[in-house]
Amino acid sequence: MDKYRINRKNALPLAAAIREYLHDTHLSSGLNTRRIFDAWDKASGAGPFTLKRFYRSGKLYITLNSSVVRSQLNGRKEQLLESVNDILARDECFSPEDPAVSWVQELILK
Repeated sequence: MDKYRINRKNALPLAAAIREYLHDTHLSSGLNTRRIFDAWDKASGAGPFTLKRFYRSGKLYITLNSSVVRSQLNGRKEQLLESVNDILARDECFSPEDPAVSWVQELILK
C-alpha cells in the first residue's frame, strides 16, 4: 500500500488517482465495458428492449427483442455511435488508454 502514498508535492486529482489505481489492479477493462453498456442505454433509450450486449475489438454487439426498434435504431447508427462515444468522453472514470476496451468504433444490431 506504500505504493499509493503520495507526497503533497506529487499530489494528483482524485479522478486521476482512481484511474491509476484501476489500471494497476487490472479492473479498468471490466469497468470500461460496463460504462459502454450504460452509455448505450442512455444514448439509445432501448435499454428495456436490449437482450444481450457484447463488446470486443471496438465493436459493440447489441441483440434486441423487437424488430421494430432494431429497424428504427439501424437508421440512426452513426448518430448513436457518436452519442455513445460522447457520453464516454464526458465520463471521468472511463479510461480510453486501456488497450483491451476503448472507444466504440462500430455498432452491430441483431
